[in-house]
Amino acid sequence: MSDIFKSDTHLNISPVYLSPGFAFGGSCLPKDLRALIYRVKELDLKLPLLESILSSNNEHIERAAEAILCLGKRRVGVLGLSFKPGTDDLRESPMVELVKKLIAEGCDVRIWDENVSLGQLIGSNRQFIESTIPHIGTLLQTDLDAVVEHAEVLVVGTTAVSQYAIL
Repeated sequence: MSDIFKSDTHLNISPVYLSPGFAFGGSCLPKDLRALIYRVKELDLKLPLLESILSSNNEHIERAAEAILCLGKRRVGVLGLSFKPGTDDLRESPMVELVKKLIAEGCDVRIWDENVSLGQLIGSNRQFIESTIPHIGTLLQTDLDAVVEHAEVLVVGTTAVSQYAIL
């Protein structure tokens, strides 16, 4: 059934939207969803499915954190911090939330993302990451090999990154 829906190129602009995966994030979708939920409440309507999406999304992050912590390893390498490949946008990235939870549980986290350079982040993107993980500069690494060597557990946050092939 999924293949049938994904084959529709007229109404479905991308098969990716109908493929299961990790939690969603970014600067638009969560904000737009909150705005929709707010408007629904203003109209005194009940849309339980719509209202459950954010908590379901957060549950994906919680379950990922639990799965990592259950391994009993504390040195974690994260490959890909942004909410999607090819961007440095960290706003509401589920990987940022996951890293935050792992740090709170005492994990020694190192992060590599070929698209993210703290010195290049500007505006609300930089403000978001500095307020969410104030010591992000000490976690971000420019050397993928160093992150891999450090890690007892590797978490791949985004796909389509060329250097992952070395793993």
